[in-house]
Amino acid sequence: MKKYMLAIAAVGIMCSSCDDFLTVVPETQLSSATFFKTEADFEQAVNAAYAPLRSIVNDRAYRLAEMHSDNTYYGRNVLFGAVDPQEDLADFSVVESNGVTANDNILQQYRLDYLIISRTNQILALIDEADIDQAVKDNVKGQALYLRAYAYFELARYFGSVPLHLTPVATREEAALPLSSEDEVYAQIISDLVTAVPLLPPKSQQQPGRVTSGAARTLLANVYVNRERWSDAETILTPVVTSGEYMLMASYEMAFSDNASNKNNAESVFEVQFLEGSAGLNGNFFYQMLPRPLLADELAPLTGTINPQPVDGEGNNIPTPDIIAAYEDGDEREDASIGYVFLSSSFRDEKTYPYIKKYAKHHSQHNNTGTNFPIYRYSEVLLFMAEILNEQGKDGEARNYLNQVRDRAGLGPVSSGGAELAEAIFRERRVELAFENKRWFDIQRKDKIEEIIVPYGQRIVANPLDYYYPPIEGAVPRPQVFTNLSKFYPLPAAESDLSPYF
Repeated sequence: MKKYMLAIAAVGIMCSSCDDFLTVVPETQLSSATFFKTEADFEQAVNAAYAPLRSIVNDRAYRLAEMHSDNTYYGRNVLFGAVDPQEDLADFSVVESNGVTANDNILQQYRLDYLIISRTNQILALIDEADIDQAVKDNVKGQALYLRAYAYFELARYFGSVPLHLTPVATREEAALPLSSEDEVYAQIISDLVTAVPLLPPKSQQQPGRVTSGAARTLLANVYVNRERWSDAETILTPVVTSGEYMLMASYEMAFSDNASNKNNAESVFEVQFLEGSAGLNGNFFYQMLPRPLLADELAPLTGTINPQPVDGEGNNIPTPDIIAAYEDGDEREDASIGYVFLSSSFRDEKTYPYIKKYAKHHSQHNNTGTNFPIYRYSEVLLFMAEILNEQGKDGEARNYLNQVRDRAGLGPVSSGGAELAEAIFRERRVELAFENKRWFDIQRKDKIEEIIVPYGQRIVANPLDYYYPPIEGAVPRPQVFTNLSKFYPLPAAESDLSPYF
């Protein structure tokens, strides 16, 4: 009997542990169970969380936040045919049905932000228990929190309500979540950034290109500005100004990365890193932001490459007459930001087109650049402070910050106050941050869609030749232009196929 009881006990022990016994983690393959062990593992993982930013700024953000404004437009090429997904963004005619759209630019932006969120969730789920140096742990955790907050901030501004994933998704069923309200998404963004700020080192102590405490404070201030929490914005942003970590470069042109130098300079608060070459870290956003068609000898002076090649198709992100007119006489930023190129193959009588000069940095290989893209610059910190203080009635202090930016641009000081000063700050943001994917968000948060975009659309319809349409029969704005003036983009239809919640 004793032997019989021992046998039953042994079977019971085996059965109780059979789940663990059958769950074997492959030791020769990377997985969350085997990978997240060392400092190098977590640093590699956070590097992967930065990576989607390259695709966002290279391929999507300029279409969704700059062409979707009065700053830039496309250059219609009748030989190339219509490019509805990009034209719909620029023409405010995104096709929408039941709150969703098939526009691929919107889908890819959505997925890239959630790719960042997925990768940071995996880090944040495991890093607190990791046996690694505490300073490394804090730094990696702060970076992950910042990147998750930044991705959700993009989603909140593009879509309003989105699913709020805060833990790794392990099964297909976990992938679909209800839409969280805009307030709930913003609350999480703020929570992440409040936690991140004390974990992150200042710029002088951080590896170049990585998120810093100054970058986290600036993003949090941007969030507070969007939520009109002016006092909170002042409190979080003031240490960036007083830190001594940042300064305006001597000239506006010097504020921007060259192809292989001047990266993460004294004015840079946070910028997306690119590297020319074959490592897969290169960009080509400058080429995407060109009027077309361009012959090789027309392109060569802009790029300096040894192998210039013609570029065809429909031009993107061409500065509008509106943004050109927005520069005051004597504003040195205009010449630094906008250049002009002659397109001999254009069907237009006026074959000279403007292009975005601030990113035209000479490089070696055609369509392969290493120029970084700015997310936040110190000049925007100063303009945030000007707006924050003006909204609290501190106009004297507000003018000080605004006039620092104007002085660098070669312009005289502003002396107004109140609503007039607020409008001056809004105008200054337009020219200082032109082509940095800020304009649509400013129009949106200031509720100026009707005031700015409606007459802008009317100008395009009335004068298409001024907006790069060729004088050819049928080459006119489409009937549906400027018919969808919503504050937010519709959610991607392809994602709604995977979720019962939208």
